[in-house]
Amino acid sequence: MKQYTRRTPQQWQVIIDQWHDSGLSASRFCEEMAVGYASFCNWRKRLAAERLPAPQYKRPEDATFIDLGTLSASSPGSGWSIVLSLGEGIELRLSRP
Repeated sequence: MKQYTRRTPQQWQVIIDQWHDSGLSASRFCEEMAVGYASFCNWRKRLAAERLPAPQYKRPEDATFIDLGTLSASSPGSGWSIVLSLGEGIELRLSRP
């Protein structure tokens, strides 16, 4: 029966650093070091994600507040349509017929 070794995130980081320095493919490194390939890949992805900086959101200079209550109260019976561009091709559309 195969013996499994539990490792801390710090231990996985050391293993991943050793792999970087080895010049070997990930699968070959894991085979030579007797490390589970699937676990290695999961921890490599997980630790890389933790090192990414949190996204910084900037408010566009032309951003304004729209009080939708004034739109409906100003001209009863007339509709309106608002498109919010959220970036990366994503839009939020609000309308009232």
